[in-house]
Amino acid sequence: MKDKLTFLIGRIKAGRVQEMWRQTIWIYQYAKRYWLIMIFYTILGMAGTGIALLTSWISKDLVDIITGYETGALIQTFCMMIGLNVGTTLLNQASDYASSYLSMKVDSEIKADIFSKILVTDWESLTNYHTGDLLTRWSSDASSISNGVLNFIPNTIIYSFRFISAFAMVIANDASFAVFAFLGMPVSLLLSRTLMKRMVNNNKRSAAMGAKMSGFNQECFSNIQTIKAFDLIHLYIARLKQLQQEYIHMKLDFQKMSIWTSLLLSTVALAVSYASYGWGIYRVWSGAISYGSMTMFLSLSGTLTGTLHNLTSLVPTIIGLTTSAGRLMDIVEMPREDYSREDEVAAFAKTHRTDGISLCVKDLEYTYQSGTKVFDGASLEAHPHEVIALVGPSGEGKTTMIRLILSLMRPGGGDAVLFGGSRESSDDTNETIALSPSTRKLFSYVPQGNTMFSGTIAENMRNVKPDATDQEIVDVLKLACAWDFIKKLPDGIDSIIKERGGGFSEGQAQRLSIARALLRRSPILLLDEATSALDVATERTVLHNIMTDDYPRTCIVTTHRPSVLTICNRVYAIRDKKCVVLPQNEIEAMLHNK
Repeated sequence: MKDKLTFLIGRIKAGRVQEMWRQTIWIYQYAKRYWLIMIFYTILGMAGTGIALLTSWISKDLVDIITGYETGALIQTFCMMIGLNVGTTLLNQASDYASSYLSMKVDSEIKADIFSKILVTDWESLTNYHTGDLLTRWSSDASSISNGVLNFIPNTIIYSFRFISAFAMVIANDASFAVFAFLGMPVSLLLSRTLMKRMVNNNKRSAAMGAKMSGFNQECFSNIQTIKAFDLIHLYIARLKQLQQEYIHMKLDFQKMSIWTSLLLSTVALAVSYASYGWGIYRVWSGAISYGSMTMFLSLSGTLTGTLHNLTSLVPTIIGLTTSAGRLMDIVEMPREDYSREDEVAAFAKTHRTDGISLCVKDLEYTYQSGTKVFDGASLEAHPHEVIALVGPSGEGKTTMIRLILSLMRPGGGDAVLFGGSRESSDDTNETIALSPSTRKLFSYVPQGNTMFSGTIAENMRNVKPDATDQEIVDVLKLACAWDFIKKLPDGIDSIIKERGGGFSEGQAQRLSIARALLRRSPILLLDEATSALDVATERTVLHNIMTDDYPRTCIVTTHRPSVLTICNRVYAIRDKKCVVLPQNEIEAMLHNK
């Protein structure tokens, strides 16, 4: 017997119960922040319950007075009845208003907290999730948590209080009626136990399907130009309809289960209700109770049955809550980025504001999560007032090196450090600081593709420097060769940029992205194929403007275009998972064969 019990406990610990408990503890971390609000909700609910029970009691007296069973002040009792109903209405309205305000407040705070945690989650881990899935988890699942935090515990207390209070009133007046309160309990408990596993699976399926739909819609609307260009409209309409059919079939399966559950519960409730009616009629006919007492008992019987149903319905609520919590925990419990060295980095930047900052990467190793090794002992260096190029075939690791420098990815080995000043400053006594998420403030980054946000040009620029003046914005637009087309716009720097840079050509958007990076005035500038959409003359002018600026900037460029190489101080080629400095004759050969 002991062995069987131990085995059973082990199965419980290893199964869904332990998982739900862990998710419940995670929800509690949010719930404990709002205990005052939950107490407020609970008091409102208990007050409403008290008024409802008092109304039932007064209605008993009112019926008994009218039927002549007892004497009393009819008008006074009737006025009390009206007053309680008015009070209930006012309390409900005040409660609804307060609930709406507090619900929105808590929802916003929890979403902001989860949003901030997602943003500092390890970037490489986040890439395993579709953006549509992330959006669904952040919006829908976070809202489920906020609603549950405010309602689950208060409702549990309120329903329990309502049941106990109503049951006590029944016992105090006629204990025989208490039997009917429990007639439906075995069915409800058995049904909850049977349906629990199915509800868990249904919630997971629903969440996964919601994420799939959201991801599909997000990708379609983001890539509508590509869909049109390849004449894929019919294909994507067909795919949407297929997804909608999957969604409908899933919901219908859920609905079937809900219908059968509701029918069973309704049948039990009706049986209990009619049994209560029959017993009440018999008790009145036998003279054991008055008409008023029967009216009160029938009302309380409905309250007891309904409250039991409400308590039972908390089971799917907690299942839905824990399912949402589990989906959010998948994200927020991933490795976090370490920003603990921000003060040190700020002091380092201030110290080397005039002499610039150098980058030294030595014997770097990196392997993708798929197992493909990209770098094995790669080394490179870049110094202030230099332009360093990184070349190589597509897919060989140029962008990966930029991401490693930005600490978006973590190397498997080697060293990557920053130090103040130029190459000559690099010695054993010079202060160095290892690359980390905290060092990103020392970089300006222009990635491949269009990275402008919707809003005005000035707003995009001020994303990286909120206090930038209009003249500062104009100055960097000139450096990036963007001012020539911006000044012709009716609203100048206040002109609107549409989503994903809409309204501007790819080359114009690239120049705006470069201008934004320059406005930040970071010691190191990373250009990842950032001039690919520019003509050769504009590209050379932009890079020349960057490097003839008095600011001690270190610039690293990844490129496919040999024309850039003539103005670079050094050119590194990615070969055999290493970064090799190209000799001049090889660079000239590349230019000749371009």
